[in-house]
Amino acid sequence: MDLLSFYNNSGIAHLEWINLIMIAVGIVFIYLAVTKDYEPLLLVPIGFGVIVGNIPPIQGMPLSVYAEGSVFYYLYLGVMKGIYPPLIFLGIGAMTDFSTMLSNPKLILLGAAAQIGVFLTFIGSLYLGFSPEQAGAIGIIGGADGPTAIFLSSMLAPELLGPIAIAAYSYMALVPVIQPPIMYLLTSKKERVIHMKPPRQVSKKEKIIFPIVAFLICALIAPGSMTLLGMLFFGNLLKESMVTERLANTARNSLIDIVTILLGFSVGASTQAQTFLTSQSILIFVLGAGSFVIATMGGILFAKFMNLFLKEKINPLLGAAGVSAVPDSARVVHAVGLKEDPSNFLLMHAMAPNVAGVIGSAIAAGVLWSALGTF
Repeated sequence: MDLLSFYNNSGIAHLEWINLIMIAVGIVFIYLAVTKDYEPLLLVPIGFGVIVGNIPPIQGMPLSVYAEGSVFYYLYLGVMKGIYPPLIFLGIGAMTDFSTMLSNPKLILLGAAAQIGVFLTFIGSLYLGFSPEQAGAIGIIGGADGPTAIFLSSMLAPELLGPIAIAAYSYMALVPVIQPPIMYLLTSKKERVIHMKPPRQVSKKEKIIFPIVAFLICALIAPGSMTLLGMLFFGNLLKESMVTERLANTARNSLIDIVTILLGFSVGASTQAQTFLTSQSILIFVLGAGSFVIATMGGILFAKFMNLFLKEKINPLLGAAGVSAVPDSARVVHAVGLKEDPSNFLLMHAMAPNVAGVIGSAIAAGVLWSALGTF
């Protein structure tokens, strides 16, 4: 083999400037994860996957996630077929404590209110010319729930899976950047220092009954949410039953870690510049940002609305935790509350709308799938 043949069969010969842009994006993701601690468990696998996915494959060699027969293709099947998201939900359920939500049920409404971002973005996407299926998949980005966004887009608009997944996880990672300005804009100093009443003690019986009853209600209302919420509440039952601790530990540790690695890397590797860097992808990012902002605003404004009728006022900051970026949104709410008043501890209270947002985004996805899908 002469040098010319060697060069022609190398990635360098086929490397385009748009691939270099995406490789730079992958490096930025890793930089943000390492130096800023922005969702490192997600951004490091995604970032490195973006780098891998933008090395030009050699013709005739199955190397990319889109080349049937390649190892990456089979790893990516878990994304395309919607296998990874329910397994993520199983792990989330096994590590989630619904006690605060059960002790103060009215905070569930904040998680529901935040879903306004999903449906307004759905309408906006339709107006901009996306098909109903594509609009539904784009709208769910507003829930700030990566697994839900991946699951719904794999069912409704698999051709948009890459940009939707990257947009959803990007905004999840940027919660500490995006949400605080909105909180300060929509709340006053007096509202931000409101102290919440300590939550009541929730019994073991309540914790065991809740995942069963909640699943039946949600699945009957929105059958399309059954896959995600079934795994979420199953994982929670493993945790709360106290008799399956080994299974719960596996779900919330080893299993969710393995699936997170596979999902993050596969999603990143699907972002080949030639198919990813399009005007449509950029528009999806813009719509996703708008959806996330509207969802945050919806939760905060609904908390302020509720305070018009409540004797015991809700700290409106809790409304920002209505998006389902668990637990980052709750941590951001807690941090902003502490900055205003060092004695105001909002983390446990913020977890109530935060986990309600997880349920709400899954129900929203189920409604959209039921209304738009034909599967």
